[in-house]
Amino acid sequence: MSPDEYCQSKAVQSGSSFYYAFLFLPPERRQAITALYAFCREVDDVVDECSDPSVARVKLAWWSKQIDALFAGKAEHPVMQALAPHLESCRITAARLHAVVEGMEMDLDQSRYLDWPGLRKYCWHAAGVVGELSAGIFGYTDPATLVYAEKLGLAFQLTNIIRDIGDDARRGRIYLPVDELQRFDVKASEILDSQHSERFVQLMRFQTERARQHYREAVLALPEADRRTQRPGLAMAAIYYALLDEIERDNWQVLDQRISLTPIRKFWLAWKTWVSGGRGLVKRLSA
Repeated sequence: MSPDEYCQSKAVQSGSSFYYAFLFLPPERRQAITALYAFCREVDDVVDECSDPSVARVKLAWWSKQIDALFAGKAEHPVMQALAPHLESCRITAARLHAVVEGMEMDLDQSRYLDWPGLRKYCWHAAGVVGELSAGIFGYTDPATLVYAEKLGLAFQLTNIIRDIGDDARRGRIYLPVDELQRFDVKASEILDSQHSERFVQLMRFQTERARQHYREAVLALPEADRRTQRPGLAMAAIYYALLDEIERDNWQVLDQRISLTPIRKFWLAWKTWVSGGRGLVKRLSA
């Protein structure tokens, strides 16, 4: 199995929405974004699959060394070998890849966040910087596109947090600011025990509006000159925004189930957004 085939396998097996947004890219850029996704999947799996934090730290340290090896021309892991040909053309930097690993390390250090600024920092490491890396792979001419990419990454992560509240709670993690839990009178124990209530619904409505605001800010920040090249991100936004709508329609029943879209719906949303250049999504979010 070649490095590119290894990364493609990781993307397909995950069933992630990202896979559908990548389908319409030219081969070279599709290989680059698939390799980036595989890297993110690898380091994220370290935290999710290692029950011993000390073992997870050792593995993440190994990935940090792999990043340094990549930029020294000595890539060993298939994911790094797949990334290697794209470093310069796609503006992939060691600092941004290290920031992703640092985000995973944050998961080992804390499972609660006191306020939104603290959670936002985590979201940047987990997804905002990935948005910036992705923008480089898709191609951009205006530096303002990085603002769009970061905000879109944050919107994706906030959507993930809302969708995965139950799964995360079963791992002992709650990615909701403590001060906001207190504001809506929702106890951490209620989330850990999957207790759905009207107070929880109000809390989720607040979190959902924050996510939607980030989608709006992202779309408004995207320069017209780069809208065509950034269609994969807009396709992802269409899929994730539809997921957010679905979660709201289900009254945020996320504590004991994982709400998702069907593969055919993801494909349809990605294709429609790609063909239209994201005009429908941009119009909706800009209204």
